[in-house]
Amino acid sequence: MALYPSDGPEKPEPSRRKRWLGTAFVCAVIAALLLGAWAVATGRLNIPERFNPWAPLDVSAPPDWLTGYKLSRARTEPARCLAALAQTGMQYDLLPDRTTAPGCGFKNAVRLRSAGVRLGTAPSLSCPMALSFFMWERHALQPAAMQRFGQPVAAIDHLGSYACRNVNRGEGAVPGASRSRHATADALDVAGLTLANGRRITVLQAWPRGGSADAASTSDPAALLLRDAHRGACRFFNGVLGPDYNAAHRDHLHLETGGYEVCR
Repeated sequence: MALYPSDGPEKPEPSRRKRWLGTAFVCAVIAALLLGAWAVATGRLNIPERFNPWAPLDVSAPPDWLTGYKLSRARTEPARCLAALAQTGMQYDLLPDRTTAPGCGFKNAVRLRSAGVRLGTAPSLSCPMALSFFMWERHALQPAAMQRFGQPVAAIDHLGSYACRNVNRGEGAVPGASRSRHATADALDVAGLTLANGRRITVLQAWPRGGSADAASTSDPAALLLRDAHRGACRFFNGVLGPDYNAAHRDHLHLETGGYEVCR
């Protein structure tokens, strides 16, 4: 009789042969995966581009599970970024690299003269920022506008892009704070949208206020469009800050590349 209810005959340990076979199987699977990845990366194995993580970003293709990786890869390589930007159909001028102050200036930047929407003053944007802007406008903003209003966005009102300043925490740029992403042309502040029928929707007036519960239950299509624009931006930019973040952003959506991953 066992001293304890849980006592019983010990289960025999797996044999050394079984352990060896298990390890060999795992190693074989890993080797096969590495070999397959090498074959795809070197072009020895052809697969559809939408399934190939090493294929260039197709800016016109509907986003899928690899789009984020391809966009990130394009943003980190200047030549690849400019090649992708050339596919967008946007009109822009290449800007010479410049440094205006410590921590201020830009490299691989463009002045965006024409996009799929009217922009008012032409913003100066880094190539990664311009590329992310196109992806957001094409694959997030316009589908949301068609869903909420049955018509596209014709114009975007912005508060500027490049500005040599520090981070703004509500009372203007903070002395001694780190540089804003605006200081390197890696940010754009979107204040409002104009639909094809001329209706203007501003973040200051249409963003749902009064707490997360009220915001989540709103049925106002203008508020829903801004929420969709914010949520969609989080797919294509590194950082997205809106009115729910702090008072400094009560009237715009701050979109940026190159910084920390944040969606607030």
